[in-house]
Parts: sequence; structure tokens; C-alpha cells
Amino acid sequence: MSDIIRRDPRAEWIARNRLHPLHAAMQPAQHSWMGPNGVIRKNLHGIGFIGPNGIKRIDRSGAQQGGATKRSAAVDVQLPLHQVPQPAFYISVVPDMVGGRLSSHDRDLLGLAHQLAGKDGAVLAVVFGEHKENAFATAGVDRLLVLEGDQFSGYAPEQRVQGLRAVDNQFNPRHWLLPDSRSGGGELGRRFAAALGERPATRVWQVKDQECIGRAGAGLQDLARPVARLILAAVECAEPVSETRHEALPVELSTAVVRSLSRIEDLGAVAVDPAAIPMAEAEFIFSGGNGVKDWGLFHRTAEALGATEGASRVAVDDGFMARDRQVGASGTWVTARVYVAVGISGAIQHLQGIGACDKVVAINLDPGCDMIKRADLSVIGESAGILQALIDAIAAYRNDAKRDAA
Repeated sequence: MSDIIRRDPRAEWIARNRLHPLHAAMQPAQHSWMGPNGVIRKNLHGIGFIGPNGIKRIDRSGAQQGGATKRSAAVDVQLPLHQVPQPAFYISVVPDMVGGRLSSHDRDLLGLAHQLAGKDGAVLAVVFGEHKENAFATAGVDRLLVLEGDQFSGYAPEQRVQGLRAVDNQFNPRHWLLPDSRSGGGELGRRFAAALGERPATRVWQVKDQECIGRAGAGLQDLARPVARLILAAVECAEPVSETRHEALPVELSTAVVRSLSRIEDLGAVAVDPAAIPMAEAEFIFSGGNGVKDWGLFHRTAEALGATEGASRVAVDDGFMARDRQVGASGTWVTARVYVAVGISGAIQHLQGIGACDKVVAINLDPGCDMIKRADLSVIGESAGILQALIDAIAAYRNDAKRDAA
């Protein structure tokens, strides 16, 4: 290997251009410097690692690595408990709960709710039907109301509006917050606003100085208006709650929800070809990189999982995948709920492109690569054997399901 230091003109240009999206990544990390009086100063915010719950931890041993032992130690740390024994008012949040779990959009919404609640208010989360979420406390929920019943299952916006009206009559929240999303929150919020006779603030990305700032004019303009009682918020409307844990005390309605005569019949979900889903809208992406040696096996695994296929830039440049399947800052920025990276080491452009994904699963031979550090779940090993085992497990699961149904 040559010892000659090579210059990267593009990297130098990015480092000088403060408006470039990769500018911050090109800046050297400065942890200590000499002050004006000759004393060495240390930047305590520049050291440490991000734990699995999103909180920065400092490794006193000096290794400064977010390895497995330190991740397990971070999990055991008890966050300070935020309690509101007698709430002066409520801020109600209706999360989408896609797949029965809080999404990153839902967590942003809870962060905005705590900004509006302050010290005296309590955040009331209203959830329809059964859920799989067990992290309401760390997400910032002070009170949890679960509206159960078959009338709320499936696509039932009219019945859900009736449930929200019952919550409004009992708790009289100061503000209602719903995600302005395509997963149901946008439609439900507008139906609920019509039922209450309220004018909602839509596509809100910031609440500041008693004003809601929302997108308008096809996203090219900002519209400011006084804080509305019903807010439909966009993604990244606020920082999610990360430094406190909350009680998430269960509450119930004092009266039963009136069952309305629905004018909508739910015929179930329509089967969609995963390959036809645009990358930016896919919720489950199975992405391959330079470490994939058997692309036929890769395609069979994606088909068995029912996932949308993606690829790194190396795989696209080598001709294994189409250009519209490229994930990353130089390709498509994705917001999948589950992103599986097979044989992808994790270049900075690729990591930026998957920054908004909820859960990342990495399959790689190198336990020290950047993708393994980013992943929520890692599998270390040869991709071919792991993918074949995954196909066999899926086939066994489906055979058992058919046997039980028979």
C-alpha cells in the first residue's frame, strides 16, 4: 500500500460548503483545545457514544466504543421519572401505531405534546385496539387510554371519531395532536376536526411563540397562525422524549362509546407487489451490497419476506440492481419501519439515506463495520447461509400456519 497521502477535492469542497448536507460529517471531531489562558479545555458533548435508547453515554474507560457490553450497561440505566399527580390539563395524542408500535413520527408528536404540556399538563395517548408497544413510558406518555373493541378494528374512521369525541367530552384536552400522515392520522384528524367544528392546523412542523408554522403552497411556503386546538403535525415537528421516563398510567372512559351505523365497509387490505412500491414509501426494505455473492438467493429471500428490494451504490454500479433501487444520500432517502442490510458495510452516504428508518437489521461478516454499529439487530456470518436459513424458517412457519388452519 502506498504511503502517499491523496487529496479528495470533493471532500474538501464539502468541508468548506456549510450548506451541503454532508458538511457536518466532514468536520474533524475536536474533543479538546487550549484556552486563552493556556489551560486545556475538553468538549464533554463531543465524546461518548449513543446508546440503544438514543441517549449519549460516556465510556470512562477511554475506549469510547458503543460495543455490546456498553450497550447492555446503558439499558440498565434508570432515567429520571417524570410524574404529574394532578394534571391541570391534558394534551391528547392519537398516534398512528402502524403495526401496533410507535413510529418515529409518533414519537416526534409526543415530544411536541410535552412542549405544550409543560410542567403542569399531562400527555394523554389514545390508542385504538390491541397493540404491541411496551415503551410508552420512555416515549413520554403520562396517561394511556386504550379503546378496545371490534368496532375500532380495521378501517373504521367514523367509529374512531365517535371514540375521540367521547374522550373529548370526558377529559376536555387543551390540544389534540395527530400525525399528518398517510397511515390514517391525516384523514382521522380532518374527520375529527369536522365533527368538533374546529379549524385544524395542518402540516405543522414547528410550534413556537404561541404560533403554529405549517407548510403551504405545495411545501414551498410557511403559514403561521395562532396555536390551534387541533394540530396535525408533520414528521420531525419536535425532538422526541429521550431523557425522562413517564408513568403511562392506564385510564378508562367513564361511559361506553356509542356504536354508530357505519357507511363504510372494510374489505381488507389489497395485495400489492413489493417491487412496485416506490423506495421512498416502502415500509419493509431488503437491501443488498457488495457482500452479496448469490443474487439469485437474495431475490428469493426478498420474495419470501414480501419486502421491497434495495441496494447500495456499489451493487448498483456493478449492475446487480437498477439505479432506482439505490439507497443513500446519492440515491433515495428511505423511511422504512424495517430496513435489512445484507453485505453493506455502511458508507456515510448510505447511513444518511437510512437515518429515518425505525429498525435496522444488519447481516455482515465484519463485526466492526459502521452498519453493524448503526443496526438495532446484527447477524455476523456469511450472507448465503443466513439467507437460506431465513428462507427455510419462513417456509416452516407458513407450513405450520396452514396445518393449524386445517
